[in-house]
Amino acid sequence: MECGVGKHWTEEEVKALLSVWSEKSIRKQLRGTLRNKGIFIYIAKRLQELGVCRDWKQCRAKYKNLKYEYRTVKYAHNSGDATKTMKFFHDLDAILRYEPVLQLGAAENGRCSATEARLNASPTTDSTQGNPCLCLSPTPHDAGNPPSAVEASKTPAFIPTVANEGGKHWTVDEVRALIHIWSDKNIQQQLEGTVRNKRIFEHVAARLRKFGIVRDWKQCRTKCKNLKHEYRSVKNAQGSGSTSKSMKFFNELDAILGHSTMEQESKSDNEESGRPPEWTEGKSEKDCIEMPGDTGEEDSVSSMSEDLQIADVKKVSDSEILEDEDFNNSSLAALEATQIKKETIDIDDDSISTTSEDRSCTTPVAKQIVGTDNHIPLEEARNHFKVITINDTGAGRHWSDNEVRALINIWSDEKIQQMLEGATRNKEIFEEIARRLMKHGIDRDWKQCRTKYKNLKYEYRALQKENEHLGNPRRKMRFYEEIDDILKRQPLVPSSWRYESSSLLSVSVGDVTANTGSLGIKRKTWNDEKSPVPLKKSASENTILQFQKLLTERVHTVTEGKKLLLEKLCKQEEMQDFNRTQLYADPSAIQQVPAATAPAAIAMAPAGSELKLGKKVNEGKTKEVYELPDIPGCVLMQSKDQITAGNAARKDRMEGKAAISNTTTSCVFQLLQEAGIKTAFVRKHSDTAFIAAHCEMIPIEWVCRRIATGSFLKRNPGVKEGYKFYPPKIEMFFKDDANNDPQWSEEQLIEARFCFAGLTIGQTEVDIMARSTQAIFEILEKSWQPQNCTLVDLKIEFGVNILTKEIVLADVIDNDSWRLWPSGDRSQQKDKQSYRDLKEVTPEALQMVKRNFEWVAERVELLLKTKSQGRVVVLMGSPSDLSHCEKIKKACATFGIPCELRVTSAHKGPDETLRIKAEYEGDGIPTVFVAVAGRSNGLGPVMSGNTAYPVVNCPPLSADWGAQDVWSSLRLPSGLGCPTTLSPEGAAQFAAQIFGLNNHLVWAKLRSSMLNTWISLKQADKKLRECTL
Repeated sequence: MECGVGKHWTEEEVKALLSVWSEKSIRKQLRGTLRNKGIFIYIAKRLQELGVCRDWKQCRAKYKNLKYEYRTVKYAHNSGDATKTMKFFHDLDAILRYEPVLQLGAAENGRCSATEARLNASPTTDSTQGNPCLCLSPTPHDAGNPPSAVEASKTPAFIPTVANEGGKHWTVDEVRALIHIWSDKNIQQQLEGTVRNKRIFEHVAARLRKFGIVRDWKQCRTKCKNLKHEYRSVKNAQGSGSTSKSMKFFNELDAILGHSTMEQESKSDNEESGRPPEWTEGKSEKDCIEMPGDTGEEDSVSSMSEDLQIADVKKVSDSEILEDEDFNNSSLAALEATQIKKETIDIDDDSISTTSEDRSCTTPVAKQIVGTDNHIPLEEARNHFKVITINDTGAGRHWSDNEVRALINIWSDEKIQQMLEGATRNKEIFEEIARRLMKHGIDRDWKQCRTKYKNLKYEYRALQKENEHLGNPRRKMRFYEEIDDILKRQPLVPSSWRYESSSLLSVSVGDVTANTGSLGIKRKTWNDEKSPVPLKKSASENTILQFQKLLTERVHTVTEGKKLLLEKLCKQEEMQDFNRTQLYADPSAIQQVPAATAPAAIAMAPAGSELKLGKKVNEGKTKEVYELPDIPGCVLMQSKDQITAGNAARKDRMEGKAAISNTTTSCVFQLLQEAGIKTAFVRKHSDTAFIAAHCEMIPIEWVCRRIATGSFLKRNPGVKEGYKFYPPKIEMFFKDDANNDPQWSEEQLIEARFCFAGLTIGQTEVDIMARSTQAIFEILEKSWQPQNCTLVDLKIEFGVNILTKEIVLADVIDNDSWRLWPSGDRSQQKDKQSYRDLKEVTPEALQMVKRNFEWVAERVELLLKTKSQGRVVVLMGSPSDLSHCEKIKKACATFGIPCELRVTSAHKGPDETLRIKAEYEGDGIPTVFVAVAGRSNGLGPVMSGNTAYPVVNCPPLSADWGAQDVWSSLRLPSGLGCPTTLSPEGAAQFAAQIFGLNNHLVWAKLRSSMLNTWISLKQADKKLRECTL
């Protein structure tokens, strides 16, 4: 289908496209690659010069359609049917007559174009004669094909490729050129003899450009690694007697890599017997590692824990520290002498753990070999110290305070700590942590959890060390007390094997002593000229062997213990799975948690008696605000047993009101926080107080109304009580008791130019508060509906968090903050209006008001639960679609919707498909079916035609046939209602929107997601305008 708002191609436009297409350089480029975005960008630009305005997608779609139509007519002609014809057939025949028809068939074998060229070049042919757009694929001579007018008037132009475009595939010609350069003995020696190989691959990329191939050094390096990995897999398979496994370019790669493989095998035969079983296991895992695609992505640099404290902390980029993948496989004799720059490293109690799993490499611990000049062989030094280069924000998303608190709470589990202390391969531990976070509504993968864990430890240790040197602490960090409580309980050397290993590491040889506190290492940078230096041998072979043997035994013991602990953790998951309610609950609630988690939770959240109050920050009519010296950036909001009306014109003491208000506020803020609204609320501290982030309050009360009542009727005479606003009406009032809180307009607020915590309140901030007010009202309104209560209006306030400098919902939301009418009946009102309407305040009247407040406090706790059930069942046509389905399941988890995965094929087993359908229809739980089937999708239509439950298609389209396969999901027989979405997240959101109709918790997450998306766009626009100005 041609894209571009349905605009048809005129005859003149098609002729212009054909004239550009007929150029030899264009045809060569189109034959030479499958990923051709850059070529069609160039074609679109050429068409613009001819007065034709089309984008590259439209050009590519038209090109494909013309090609398909031409081949259909050509096939008919070859079959003897001369009646079939088309416009421009002769023009297309002149262009396409020599192009192989089975291009895609060849592509399936090698994922490349059908035109393959043999690169007949010697090492001296790298300098091809000057044409930067040299195409290595020979094309048949266009005999009798006259050049187009455009081609005749122009010299062959350079066709820009999209070198950095993610997913651009390597063609056969490009791979041949790369292998040709790789076969240069000088290149091979340099790759074998260095760890930092950026300059080598920059040189390779420069030589490729002489062949007209535009690839950057990262893409070249990644392709070399992938070819190397594939070659070794095939080589190992052949060595095992399997001849079924093969690959393209195997002979060429064997000529390059065969000698190093033989040396590796001979070396590994000598070393394998003395190697621990975990190392052998790690090797096998590395052999089957999934390699990154040919997208030029930077390879992650594997790293040990940040607990290896560097004296001078430096940021090291991936371009500075790079690893050659076959480093371990290179023979020791072929290595150039490499030294590692001396850095002071503090080896603490965790320094031997957390070897990176990014590459599934499982060398448990580095071996320190003491030499006469503090030099160690690079093969062992590289396993000792690696640099972390990933940040802890994941996909550009920062860790919020609540997320960090939840992570620390899980980390404080003693079993988790034991596993982290004793493990060298900790991927499964952090997967367990990520799974627990997901149950708290926090979506983080195991890599993000591990990186945040390391960064917290590193920051804590660095701060601890600096404070020790300075005497009085100058720097502070968030969550210092919580992390300190976890790490100070860990002994500096918690197990005997670390004592033994430390004693081994402090063996002095000659005049040089290697201490456990610092490791002398030097790193050699890569030079253009090779300067081999012989490796220095260790003088303490016996010590090394003992150390290796000892570490092997200890690591094996720790690995087995880690597995047992993980099994116990899985069994105890239900007992220890406390949600955010318990995470931020009061100490009495924490006591009900199993004993293993209670001490850590209490440490993270001190009990009321342990909280030290600072100075009073503010005092209002119904609450007091105190600083918390022990929790920087937080305050204590203490409620009073006082009720007021008319700006304190009426004021009375109501026993128990503080506890009622605190319960109401805590539940409401927890509901909003779990939905995704940013609030200042941290946790409930006691019956009458809660902890909140310290904010500078914006002196504006935001009021959102659904029904006209109260002061609105006085200010707007003529409007009858009960008038409903669609959408809700937003008003704002400036907090000024002396003037009875006058109503303000947006213009007044903007012109006031308030500045709080460094944030100036302008148009963007006003829009964010207004939009947030409406979203918060709608979430609470929807939440009260299952209780048969009408939320009439709502009053809230915002503040600026002094640490994050962002606007958050602050102050309180209790029964003073809204009007609440059960069954929509004003006479049954349960809010503070019942106190305002009192003609005379008597003890009996106050008891009536208190009962109303208690009624609300009891009902508000029900807002955190839902009686509505629902689930998503993902049906996949093949196990190969599992990764696509896992994304749907993960997205469902963000909305709190259970998701099940099943495998069934409507084509191969329709009876089983219908049986599975009946299984889920029979238990009465509302279900949304998601059909995931590639190629010809029969799964979605079959399900839709046989169930009254909603069915949505989410096909995993491939790059090659996706445009054709999608029609099986789009064009359905009559009587079927089966929508299609290509995004896994979109399928989950579709299901959430269905369940959100009856589940206020799901609906709240959807509404909050809309708000946060809108806010992020608004803030991005503000930043862009500020940069422009």
